[in-house]
Amino acid sequence: MESHKNIFNTIVRGMGVPLLLLTMLAMVMVPLPPLALDILFTFNIALAVSILLTAIYVSRPLEFGVFPTILLLVTLLRLVLNIASTRVVLLEGHTGTAAAGKVI
Repeated sequence: MESHKNIFNTIVRGMGVPLLLLTMLAMVMVPLPPLALDILFTFNIALAVSILLTAIYVSRPLEFGVFPTILLLVTLLRLVLNIASTRVVLLEGHTGTAAAGKVI
């Protein structure tokens, strides 16, 4: 039983970033509802503020060595959100200003 947990942990541990990238690809392909866009934009802003505060208050640069990777992933998330929101505006814009949500 213990060996199965170790194998599972080894497989799952390396799947975070690929699953995140596949989710981002799905966000580009599938039109998102305005509520989902609002939630994702709010999450993106909160994530950006937390990264900024972490970068400001870190005492040594090596303590936040994962910063370039996080910056790349957050930039990709913002790009995907821009594509998804543009799609919603172009597809549903004729319904009025509420078509894209309240955060945009």
